[in-house]
Parts: sequence; structure tokens; C-alpha cells
Amino acid sequence: MQPGVAPLERSFRAHGRCAAGLRQVPDCSMRETRLCGSGQNVDSPESRARAIICTEVMPSSRYALVTYIRNSVGEFVEQLRRELNPTTAHMAAHLTILPPRELIGTESAALEFLEESCSHVVPFRVELGNVETFLPNTPTVFIDVDHDACRMRELHDQLCGRGLRCQESWPYTPHITIVKTERDEQALTALAVARERWARFSGKRQVQVEQLMFVREQDGHWEDVAPVALGRGQFSSKS
Repeated sequence: MQPGVAPLERSFRAHGRCAAGLRQVPDCSMRETRLCGSGQNVDSPESRARAIICTEVMPSSRYALVTYIRNSVGEFVEQLRRELNPTTAHMAAHLTILPPRELIGTESAALEFLEESCSHVVPFRVELGNVETFLPNTPTVFIDVDHDACRMRELHDQLCGRGLRCQESWPYTPHITIVKTERDEQALTALAVARERWARFSGKRQVQVEQLMFVREQDGHWEDVAPVALGRGQFSSKS
């Protein structure tokens, strides 16, 4: 996969709490001075100056970090999504590590931070659990991450630093979005279908977290910026 190219036009739009329904993801605008790391009163001269500096260097696009799912689980999710909501068939199956956010600083600095931090994280595998929904908060149907979800939370927390700091509105919940509907009753119908299909799924319910992708929102779509590999330094995320 080449950086800067959306995978087969499956540029995903964020749904629920992940990089999949931008209406529901946290808005981490740099116009909030606390995201510049000041810790000072917004009205102070120091805070105003820092906010101006951050606004000047911040790209207008939003960014996220995901891992694409290229196994039988990914095929299952994408096929079921095409059936339940054909308008979102372009979305690639993925796990979100960092939900969408604006950057503090430049894209290249954020990418450098990600590459350095991820080089010390040993790749790991997560086990998938049940099909659930975020109702009543959002009409999103998803597959929960069961075993080793804590590893994803640790990685998320570790990477929420420097230019990627963000005051997220929702608690980070590792999951694979199947579909986000317009109405709650549609989500309940999709939930019943997805649970029945998932119960008959015969493949391994696992996802290997090893190759991440830094992605950028461009004109309402998402495109790949650059891959970010785990494990070059061969240290655990707990170290």
C-alpha cells in the first residue's frame, strides 16, 4: 500500500467513537488552549500567545491512527457492512488506535513521534468478543475487543502525546465498527443480524496489531499518509 493513497477508495468516515462518523468523534480543535499544553488561564497573555503559535503551525486537516484488518475478520465485516448499509461499502475494516484529531504542530513531527514511539512496542494479537452497540449514545454496531484490549488502551495512551494530544469526548473503547445507522431502530435490526452472522463465523476471531497507518482527512474523505510499524526497537509497550 502506497502512502497518500486511499485503499481502493475505501476512505472511511468516522462512525461512533472511532475513525469510522465524524459527527460522533471528539473535536480536538487547537482553538482550545488547553490542548497546547499551557495549563494556564485562557485569558493570560502567555496562553493567548501559545494559542496563536499553535494555530499558525497546525494543519487544518484531522488525523487518526488505525490498523487495517486484512484477514477473514476484515472480509466478514466488509461483506456484512455492504449488506447492512451499501452507502458505507467503501470503508475498510479497521481498528482505531487514535480517534480523529487536529495536530499540535506539523504532520512530519507527528509522524516522527509515532514512528519513534511505535518502534518500542512489540506487535501483539487481540481476541475479539461479542457484537455490541453504542446505543443510546450512537446507533453504531460493532465487534468488541475482548482479550488484550488493555494492550490497545496502553498503546492509545502512550501515543496521545506531543503533537497528538487530544481531549477526547468518549472513553477509548477498542472495537471494530460494523455499521452506523441513521436511526436507533435501524441499529437494533442490524445488531440482531450481525449477532446471528457472527455466531456462525468459523474463522479465527483475532486481529494482529503490527502495521499501523497514519491517515488524514481530506475534503471529507480519509487517505493514507504513511505506514507506522510496531516493534523496530523490540520493547514492550509496558516498558
